[in-house]
Amino acid sequence: MIQLVRQPDLTLLELGPTYATLDKETVLEEFGGMLLTVSLTADPPIVLLDLSATGYIGTSFVELLVRAWKRLTERGGTLALCNVQPFCAEVFRITRLDTLWDIYPTRGQAIVALTGRSE
Repeated sequence: MIQLVRQPDLTLLELGPTYATLDKETVLEEFGGMLLTVSLTADPPIVLLDLSATGYIGTSFVELLVRAWKRLTERGGTLALCNVQPFCAEVFRITRLDTLWDIYPTRGQAIVALTGRSE
């Protein structure tokens, strides 16, 4: 399950246990459709992705993130990640994608940094 929470100053996507592994086509299709739609419709165009339940990502997932990030930046927005598990953090570090997106240890820290308000 994907929990979508639209707040006045950002849109939060929280991936549930179904998304523990993001390398299967069927799982990525559902998630990708939602992420790409949100990246075009979020107002303001600030999207926070909570990966607390995700322990493994593949290249197709990374490609989806890059596509969403491009859509958001074209709209003057941003993509940020929080609660990134160790394997996923290592993938972002090795690929240097951690230089494109802000990655926060917790959702609360991300919300404060992105909006200036506490959760």
